[in-house]
Amino acid sequence: MRFKTNSFSALAGILSMVLFQLSCEEALDTIGEGVIAGEPFDTERVEFDVFAFNKKVTAVQTNKLPLYQLGTYNDPLFGRRQAQITSQLTFPGLRGNPGFGNFSQNSENSADDDDDENTINENETIKEVILYLPYQLVPTANSDRDADGVPDELESAEDAEDPNSDQDGDGLTDNEERIKGTDPFNPDTDGDGIGDAEDDVTIINSFAKKFALDSIYGSDDALNLPFNFKVERSTFFLRDLDPSSNFQEAQEYYSTQQFSPNFVSDVLFDGEVTISNEEYLFFEEDDPDTEETDESLLVKTRLNPGIRVALDPQFFQENILDKEGQSELLSQSNFNDFIRGLHFSITPLNGDILILFDISQANVTLTYEFDDYITNDVEGETVGAIEKVEREYTFNLLQNANNVTNGNAVNTFIDEPLPSQVNDNVDNGLNASRIYLKGGSGVYSEIQLFEENGGEQVINQIKSNNWIINEAKLVFNIDRDALDALGGTIEPPRLYLFNAETGAPLYNVATERTLSQTPLGQYLNYGGIIEKNSNNQGVNYSVRITEYINDIIVRDSTNAKLALVLTSNIGIEGVLSAQVGVDEVNLPVMNTINPLGTVLYGSNVEQENEDKKLKLELFYTEAN
Repeated sequence: MRFKTNSFSALAGILSMVLFQLSCEEALDTIGEGVIAGEPFDTERVEFDVFAFNKKVTAVQTNKLPLYQLGTYNDPLFGRRQAQITSQLTFPGLRGNPGFGNFSQNSENSADDDDDENTINENETIKEVILYLPYQLVPTANSDRDADGVPDELESAEDAEDPNSDQDGDGLTDNEERIKGTDPFNPDTDGDGIGDAEDDVTIINSFAKKFALDSIYGSDDALNLPFNFKVERSTFFLRDLDPSSNFQEAQEYYSTQQFSPNFVSDVLFDGEVTISNEEYLFFEEDDPDTEETDESLLVKTRLNPGIRVALDPQFFQENILDKEGQSELLSQSNFNDFIRGLHFSITPLNGDILILFDISQANVTLTYEFDDYITNDVEGETVGAIEKVEREYTFNLLQNANNVTNGNAVNTFIDEPLPSQVNDNVDNGLNASRIYLKGGSGVYSEIQLFEENGGEQVINQIKSNNWIINEAKLVFNIDRDALDALGGTIEPPRLYLFNAETGAPLYNVATERTLSQTPLGQYLNYGGIIEKNSNNQGVNYSVRITEYINDIIVRDSTNAKLALVLTSNIGIEGVLSAQVGVDEVNLPVMNTINPLGTVLYGSNVEQENEDKKLKLELFYTEAN
């Protein structure tokens, strides 16, 4: 997923075209060729029936996620989703009983009675509280093909492969600006009236760099789209362990759990925010003793683009600093019970916007000042004085360590009812004419191969024919008429077909082909990646299940029911609970965090669409 609205990303499109070309050029692997020595082989192709049944997902587990959705997304086919986040706050390292200033609160309380003049009441006072939610970034190594320092998605298609392009027209190529440390988007980086090409005194890398943003969906110009962002105190206690299991199992929270308006209180921020792809810069303080150097022009720290807003300082004064040394802050569990957490919501102003956040990278930083007793030697005498000192204390939301998530957060999805054209085609027990897929609390499809009863007769026939299966694949054709009639659909980049009974993938990692560690660069033999036409519109998705079919034919494995969903990253195989009618099933976590949807042709299609029908294609070798 990339920072695009009505089309898939440039990088993914290029990868798709490359993969399509590679697939056309590759010869079929003839597994088992030469097993029967001296006999010629014929390679044949045969098609078998596939049955698809649409299933409505009423709720999905949405705690312990790798990414959380926030905002509103209006899918032209499936309707609008509003996504909210409720999260705990966690101490650094989950260690409670924080100290502020130099002394513990007990020491401060006894300052008037002890004999140490250095011990004073420090009067810790909040100066500001900043919430920071960084956006997902497209990795530079994967989005800068010409290595000129400008992300591909911020360049034209032609410039993305030309390191000598000149974005700002200042006479320096983008690559020269990268080397020189000037801004490729500004012809006068330091604003002194001298263009970068002629300016020899510009402080290098003193400008805010621009990034390609990932996982943002919405209207056409999301970069300049303002929205209302709201942060409230959550009053709901998020348990880590489930009391119904005698606190032996982790608590599961589902997308239907709503916390607002019943379980929120103090409003900590409520204001307008606009997405920017520029990083935040923080500069050094000028040293008055160095008259020839202005240190305030030197960058001290940088923060990647994200939502960065000031929260109500009085709330944190009363509930954090003023609670120093008290039982509310003694441990993480006490703090969870006391402060409960934060609730985040976005209200569109001029157009929908949905953002996916890794909230383990988010934080809340308290900047406070306190009285510090210092001593100076004045004419041989020690003189004490009070001065103000500034410090910071940072809370996390979630924390990830060694693939374990500490803390708890829940994604709430408020979905519109499915439109009739979708709703009438889910949970009806009929072999589908159209397959509807929508991530999260949406729709998935149950797939059965050969015959509805398990296909035992067909499988036995294949075995008796002694076929050697070279390739087996399912081709899911996109219903372009349906998507084009709606307009504005962001097409999912990849489908994921897996064993619905065990949750296991159908690919073999040991035999897979990988070009890169990006979501679309892995498991290329298996496929499932969208293939597009010359108009950048999706045509189909092909999924190879050769090894799965060989397990059935050669190794007598069960012809299990399969499930078809969307995926944001096929390399992440984890599953979470989902409610489907009265049943509980396991669906991939990367389908849960995917807000997109699409419609495909099923196997029960009209006569005029017979060429787009879903079918299993087998390429096999048979001895004459």
